[in-house]
Amino acid sequence: MDWNLLATRLFGADHGIAADGDFLHGTARFDGRPITVVGTTNHAPIGVRVALAQARVVLDTVAQHPERPILLLIDTQGQQLRRRDELLGINRAMAHLGASIDLARRRGHRVIGLVYDQALSGGFITSGLIADACHALPEAEIRVMRIPAMARVTKLPEEMLTTLSQSNPVFAPGVANYVAMGGVRSLWDGDMPAALRAALRAALADTPTDDRRAIDGAERGGRRLAAAVAQRVLDAA
Repeated sequence: MDWNLLATRLFGADHGIAADGDFLHGTARFDGRPITVVGTTNHAPIGVRVALAQARVVLDTVAQHPERPILLLIDTQGQQLRRRDELLGINRAMAHLGASIDLARRRGHRVIGLVYDQALSGGFITSGLIADACHALPEAEIRVMRIPAMARVTKLPEEMLTTLSQSNPVFAPGVANYVAMGGVRSLWDGDMPAALRAALRAALADTPTDDRRAIDGAERGGRRLAAAVAQRVLDAA
């Protein structure tokens, strides 16, 4: 979905969000209250510039607007694969973005992620997956790695991974599989403005501040062991 159409359906035509290249930022009003909106568009590769720009918006919100909600609009192809960004320390820039979002959560900001188009790899891990909860539109595309790339990394036959992906969400791309694993909390109906606004309203009001992804994955059958293993580690600590 086009980001401007999404913003209009959520906040109205005068939504106050602007695009600076692939970088989205602005302050919208929702149910009469301000909300910081930050994110990316055009399947943006997350390089040093975009990562630091997003972190700046989050940190400015923490410093200037205590407890204001933050909505992350996610459309990314992953990290920027350029020598320049590697030399500038893209790993640190992306870690800084993730740490900034974590700081906002710890300071009482409700942080909600919404994958409205595409979410891949590190660009997703350091944004939506660090939010209090990440949601998605049904037509969104989410994956960490394509099956051919997964085969090269794991040294397993591509046919074996394809077969596994039919029954195990861990091996399969797709938004429904991320819901099953608990990485995506719910799907929002992007075609109905009233339903879209109701979903955001519910997320801002009811999202737990503790990490329930492993628990949700166990309850939904997508990650059967993660929650139990994590609890055993905590019990033994």
